[in-house]
Amino acid sequence: MFDYDLYIPTHVIFGKGRIKDLPAQLSKFGCKVLLTYGGGSIKKIGLYDTVKALLKDFEVFELPGIEPNPKISSVREGVAICKKEHIDVILAVGGGSVIDASKNIACGACFDGDPWDLVLDCSKVEKALPIVSVLTLTATGSEYDGSAVISNPETNEKLPLFGTGILEPKVSFLDPEYTYSVPKSQTIAGAADIISHTLEQYIVKDGNILTDAMCEGVIKTVIKYTKIAIEDPCNYEARAQLMMVSSYGCSGNLATGRTPSPWVCHAIEHEISAYTDITHGYGLAIITPNWMNYSLNEDTVDRFYQFAVNVFDLEKSSDKMKVAKAGIAKLAAFYKEIGLPTTLSELKVCSEHFEDMANHVLTHWQPLDTAIRPVDKQGILEILKASL
Repeated sequence: MFDYDLYIPTHVIFGKGRIKDLPAQLSKFGCKVLLTYGGGSIKKIGLYDTVKALLKDFEVFELPGIEPNPKISSVREGVAICKKEHIDVILAVGGGSVIDASKNIACGACFDGDPWDLVLDCSKVEKALPIVSVLTLTATGSEYDGSAVISNPETNEKLPLFGTGILEPKVSFLDPEYTYSVPKSQTIAGAADIISHTLEQYIVKDGNILTDAMCEGVIKTVIKYTKIAIEDPCNYEARAQLMMVSSYGCSGNLATGRTPSPWVCHAIEHEISAYTDITHGYGLAIITPNWMNYSLNEDTVDRFYQFAVNVFDLEKSSDKMKVAKAGIAKLAAFYKEIGLPTTLSELKVCSEHFEDMANHVLTHWQPLDTAIRPVDKQGILEILKASL
C-alpha cells in the first residue's frame, strides 16, 4: 500500500431537478456572478433560461463561447471581466471544457500576471474565486477535481493546471437529464475519456484489492451504459450511471494506495490535440490500446491479464500473455463498436510533428519512467506511429 493524500471538498448535488437549490448555494459566495458556458447547447435545452430565472436576484455577467480544448484567449477574457466587475463567484454551466476554463479564470482573477503563467508554473496558484458548476456532459471529471487543461494555440501547447485544495468547484450540480441532448459523437468521446482516466490509474505496477475493483467497476459501467445511451439517449439510468463514474475518474479515489501514474496517454494525446485540435476523447481512444500493447511484456502481463479477466470476463488460462492481448483487443473492439476512430489517419493527423510532440512531452510533462513500462522518446514515437 502506497502513501496517499485524498482531499475532495466538492459538494455534489445529484439528481433530477436539483438545480432548484442553485440560488441558495450561490448566495453563500456573493451576489456578483460570472456565468460561463460554451457554444449555445445550454440554450437549446432550456437550461440557460432556467439558470437565468433562478439568478434573478443576482447580478450576472456572461462569458459565452468557451471552446472544446479551452483556449487561453477565453480565459483572459473571463479574467478581465472578473477584475473589472469584482466578481464574487463563477458559475460554470457545461462540460469539462467550460469548467476547466473557469478554473483558470478563477485563479487568474486573483493573480497579477497573465493567467497562462499559472499554467506554466502551478506553484503560483495560491488563491481562486469560488466555482459552482452545472454539468451537461460526462467525460472529464472536472466537476469533482482540482485540475484543468488549457490550450495555447500560439505556442501549440496544451498543458495541465493543478490547484488541489484551491480549484475544486465548491458545489457541482449533476442532473443526468441535462445530458439527454448530448449527441452520439460527444457521448462516445466522453466514454473514452472516462475509461482512459481509469486505465491511467489502473495499469500501474502495484494496486490493491479495493481500488482494483473500483477501477474495474468504472470501466464495466462505461462499457455497459454507453451502449444503452447511444441507443436511447433519454434513458435516465444510463445517463445517471455515466455521470456518476465520470466524477470518479479524476477525483483521486481510484488512485488511492496505488503506484503513482505519470498518465502516459494523456501526455501524448495533449500534444496531438494541441497541434490539431482533435476531440480529446477520440485521441485517447486511439492512443490507449496502443500504449497498452507497448506496455505489455513478461514483467507487466499480470496486470493486463487481470484487466482482461475481470473487465471482459475472459476465461482464465495458463497462457496469460494470450489472454492479456485478447483483453486489449476487446477494448479496441468496443471503441470501434460504438463508433470511435481507431487510427489518427481517420482524423487526418499525420506524422509531421511527431518529433516535436515527443520532445515537448519530455520537456513539459512529468517523467514517464514511473509508468508500468517506462517510456522514453523512442517509446512515445513508437506509440504515435502505431496509432497512425
